[in-house]
This record gives sequence, C-alpha cells and structure tokens, in this order.
Amino acid sequence: MKKHILFFPLLLAVILAPSFNETANAIRGKNREYYETRGDIVWEVPTESKVIALTFDDGPDQVYTPQIAALLKQYQAKSTFFVVGNRVSEYPEIVKSLANDQHEIANHTYSHPDIRKLSAKRLLEEVQKTQETIYSATGVRPTLFRPPGGYYDETVVDTAKQAGFLVIMWSWHQDTRDWSDPGVKKIVNKVLNNARNGDIVLFHDYGGNRRQTVQALEQILPELKNRGYKFVTVSELLRGYGRAKQVDYP
Repeated sequence: MKKHILFFPLLLAVILAPSFNETANAIRGKNREYYETRGDIVWEVPTESKVIALTFDDGPDQVYTPQIAALLKQYQAKSTFFVVGNRVSEYPEIVKSLANDQHEIANHTYSHPDIRKLSAKRLLEEVQKTQETIYSATGVRPTLFRPPGGYYDETVVDTAKQAGFLVIMWSWHQDTRDWSDPGVKKIVNKVLNNARNGDIVLFHDYGGNRRQTVQALEQILPELKNRGYKFVTVSELLRGYGRAKQVDYP
C-alpha cells in the first residue's frame, strides 16, 4: 500500500512536468526581446544618426518643469514629457506651454498608480481620463504611453493598444535614477558616459526636489550638443529612424 501512495505523487509529477515547463517557457519568452521584436514596446531606436530623445516623467511641476523647458529652449532641444493627468489638471498652462514649444506630450496615467494592482478596465480608465485632460489643455491627443514604474505585461500592452498607444520605455543604460537624488555628477556621468545614437533617456521633472536634474541638464545639454547630437522627441525618433530592433540581449 505504501508503495502505491509513494508512486502516485511521482506519476503526477511526471505527467504535469511538461505543462509546468511549457508555462515557465511562455512566461520567460514574454520578456523584452518578445515585446520588442513584435513592435509592442520600444526601449531605443538603434540608428547611425546622432539623435537622442530626452524624456521626463511624472510632471508637470510648477517649479522645475519651466526651468527644464527654459534649458531645453536654450539648446534647441525637443523632448517628450510623460505627464500625469491629475497634475495636468492642476497646471494646464504649463503643459500647454510645453506643447507650444513643440515638445511632445505623452500619457503616464492619471494618478500614477501601481498598475500591477489594476484591472485592465481600471488601467484603461486611467489612460483615457489622462488623454482627455491633455486634450483639454493642449488640443493634442498623445499616441505614446509609458507605464508607471516601467512595469509591463500582456494586460498593459493590450490595454495600450486598445487605447491607441505605443508603449515607450527607456534605454536600460540611460536610467538616470534622478528621482533618488544620486548627485549631479552621477546623473551627468550616467548620460554622457553611455550616450549612443537613438537612446531614450529617462529623467523626472516631478517628485520632490528636482534641482539635481536641472543642474545635471546644464552640463548634459551643451556636451551632447558639442558631440553633434540632435535632441528629438520620441515620435520624431520613431518616424525618422525606424522602430527599435534589439539584437543582443543580456
């Protein structure tokens, strides 16, 4: 009797092992390579042209967004601002000014929630409400979406598609982590030491004291310009230089 009791779990494990393995392989398959190859998510746009896209998340901020915008104008730099809807409602004139300066306004949800805890319906409501808020302030309906925290899965991608968005991340080697106040030098070195054609660089214009971000940009912008880089919006990067295709994955 004991032999039969021991045998059954072993038999069950043998039967279920293939299905568990298939599931694990499917999950492992839906990584950056999976989504990037399908064109569902963009991290960067490899190109021979000296172009780079600076992006700013979580704003607008009444203090730091105008300071950043002034620096960008000084260096003829166009950027993409992934704005949060409830902050657009609070400072619509700032977002309108950004749009008037030909910066790109993109969607970053309405309340910056932990989207891992949202249903597809709630996520859709978040992006649609933001869309209407941005349109009210600027007359523009964005086509790009960046999920808070950079979190993505099938629900995020499918919901973004349903709402008419392309999901945009950032180059892994260009996450400045400026939100953590690492020091101006670290932010500057992160960008300048890793700058490549077609990069999408992540900054933040909201989330506490963003003075380090502003001070870092005072060094980053002139140096990249001296190296021959042109600052473009993410949509300009995509339109002018093709959809991202990553060849080598870590």
